[in-house]
Amino acid sequence: MAKGGQTPEQPGSPEVRAAWARKEAGDVAGARREAERLLAGSPTPEDRAEAEELLRRTATPKALFGFALLAAAVFVVLLLLALTRYA
Repeated sequence: MAKGGQTPEQPGSPEVRAAWARKEAGDVAGARREAERLLAGSPTPEDRAEAEELLRRTATPKALFGFALLAAAVFVVLLLLALTRYA
């Protein structure tokens, strides 16, 4: 147990903690690579859960792809309207 002013040690292996540290530092792609590499091996159940949680938290939301498709469609419609108006 940690005494006053001390931080308790985080659970998981050093590889999992390094992946989380990369994510916190802003290197999401590197953190995902490390988590996938860790899952490709034979991790402990605790490390597997932590790596899967890291991958889940850093996944691109599906709604973002829908919004991007909608924006592209609106852009194409506006471009076609401009071309027919000024052509």
